[in-house]
Amino acid sequence: ATHALDGDPEQYLPQNKSRTMYYTNDTIPYPITGTLQSRKKLPPFITELNEGRQRWKRRFNQSRMMRNGENQYQYMMKNIYRMATEVSTTSGRLIKKIEEQGDLDNTLIIFTTDNGYFHGEHQLADKWYPHEESVRVPLIIRDPRMDPKYKGTTNDDFTLNVDLAPTLLGAAGLQAVPGMMGRDMSVLYRDDATVPSGVAQQHDDTTTGEQQSAQSHPQQQQQQQQQARQDPPLQRRHPLNVNPNAHLSAKQYPWREEFFYEHPVLGHKAYIPSSEALVRKDWKYMYWPDYDREQLFDLRMDPIEDNDRIQDPDPYVRGILSEMRHRFQELRGWVHSNATVTL
Repeated sequence: ATHALDGDPEQYLPQNKSRTMYYTNDTIPYPITGTLQSRKKLPPFITELNEGRQRWKRRFNQSRMMRNGENQYQYMMKNIYRMATEVSTTSGRLIKKIEEQGDLDNTLIIFTTDNGYFHGEHQLADKWYPHEESVRVPLIIRDPRMDPKYKGTTNDDFTLNVDLAPTLLGAAGLQAVPGMMGRDMSVLYRDDATVPSGVAQQHDDTTTGEQQSAQSHPQQQQQQQQQARQDPPLQRRHPLNVNPNAHLSAKQYPWREEFFYEHPVLGHKAYIPSSEALVRKDWKYMYWPDYDREQLFDLRMDPIEDNDRIQDPDPYVRGILSEMRHRFQELRGWVHSNATVTL
């Protein structure tokens, strides 16, 4: 895995042969937000005491030179890529062995990881926070049950780590435990799949129609965003209360359009503060409980999360913020309750 060895000055340690085989003549692009200007836009409590800042200094500081003459960022990133290539090569060998044994068409393969990673974005390193670089993870699935039209395609639906267990259980023909909050991901690539059903109740918490404009041609975005301010709001669904005795087809079972994120404080709040968020494809609401600090990002217009809209006086943005605050508290309450829900 592409883990760092924290006590080693080189941090990332690929195999010796990988150092000369891969990426020696490549230049890894530096992130757009890897600047002092972007770092100053972070909440003020992310100081030099923050572990994300300390690890950035050890890994991604372009002004520091390494023993081979490369700047620190290039040196570290190439070694990270080399380690990722080693993982890919080993995965290929495992799949080849499964194929040789005649079991490939009876094996579900899921390739993923446990967290995202800052590679110098916002002048941070590692993970722990609600930013896109930290919460997004790779997910590749090879499933013999997959409908042919889905093979080799990508999907931008929200899938979560809590979906892994129900997916594996479903592949084994077993019912997920009712207390599990995730869903069987095979419904996203199997038209014949069935899943536990519940009542997808509509409620009064809404968001504006701006979400509709995301699928339009870029030349139409500005006009549609203006129209979105006047359109009726789009309703969002509650989580589904699971009834294990009933089933709906995948087409009848709406997939999630948002999710609640949380990460606890580690050590103390100056070191790694706790963080929470309500994440959608168009907007993200962040909350830092230790400091009672909010942030709001328009992911369509600002996918690098460099422009916090929390203080924006625009009535449209204030409406988004109000609705997301309410929905955030609602989801947070469900997740922390004893209720049996599927998110």
